[in-house]
Amino acid sequence: MNIKSLLLGSAAALAAVSGAHAADAIVAAEPEPMEYVRVCDAFGTGYFYIPGTETCLSISGYVRTQVEFGDVGENSWGSYTRGYLTVAAKNDTEFGTLSSYINLQADTGHSINQSSIEGSGGGVILDGAWIEIAGFKIGNFYNWWDDFGIAGETDSTGGNLFNSVQYTYDAGSFQIGASVEDLEPNEIEQFGHDDGVGISALVRGTIGGVDALLIGSYDFDVDEAAFKSRFTATFGPGSFQIAGIYATNPNAYWSTSEWSVAASYEIKATDKFTITPGAQYFGSLRNGTDSFGGRDGWAAGLTAGYQITDGLRTLATVNYKEFDSDNDDIDTDSVTGFIRLQRDF
Repeated sequence: MNIKSLLLGSAAALAAVSGAHAADAIVAAEPEPMEYVRVCDAFGTGYFYIPGTETCLSISGYVRTQVEFGDVGENSWGSYTRGYLTVAAKNDTEFGTLSSYINLQADTGHSINQSSIEGSGGGVILDGAWIEIAGFKIGNFYNWWDDFGIAGETDSTGGNLFNSVQYTYDAGSFQIGASVEDLEPNEIEQFGHDDGVGISALVRGTIGGVDALLIGSYDFDVDEAAFKSRFTATFGPGSFQIAGIYATNPNAYWSTSEWSVAASYEIKATDKFTITPGAQYFGSLRNGTDSFGGRDGWAAGLTAGYQITDGLRTLATVNYKEFDSDNDDIDTDSVTGFIRLQRDF
């Protein structure tokens, strides 16, 4: 028997023992089951389940580029770009929906209105982070003074980002709420105090196209109060809005003037194009840090917005502002404006 026949015989013996056949397929190990991301429609569009949990997550935000112009100080123009990201998480519990939000803002460039570019130079800031459950809102978030402005208003009526505990009873067409706020960051900047505590209350009613609300706030550190009312109504081709403000003296909630009235009319010219003229009057402007004087001021502006396509819009505005001055040699009027391109997602 030669070597070739020995090899063939060995192969045949092995095949007989193992029972293998030439046509048998190779069986691969079964892969581990994979869990794909599932859409969560319980809380609206844009949510998906975090794999392995019953918590729904949403990621949204915008990218904004803005060019500004105006005769403000030494700057006649400026530009900046902002990235804004909101992460929201929600799930159902025995106490209702448990929600949490994180807002991150990053800016780069320079603005003629530096307050509008808090994170200039490429830094990232936390623009709010809070928890909501059973009507309670706890964390770092903007006060009702900022939540309820008017379209095209020509001056800030808030800037109140506080660590707060807030409760709102929402009956649909009627809301009532109360809030306790840590005013310390705002107090240090404006009044030199370091232990500020404030409270706010909200009453709001909505019937059809009419919405009316009243906000009252009290700053315990300076023992001063501020009040804001707003009324909006659908009228003709748009929405009319008017707001009134009164403060006993400068405080963490409002410190520009003793009183102010603002009005605007948002006209929906087409499905994509809106025009909003607005005006605001300031009575008895702030004099120094802790009192109001006899000077007045006013501002008027025009804002136009156009929805270019889904997720992309542009906004342009021009404003004129004039404040009285104790010094006749100081020019207190100014013209400012901006052109903005924003991609929302």
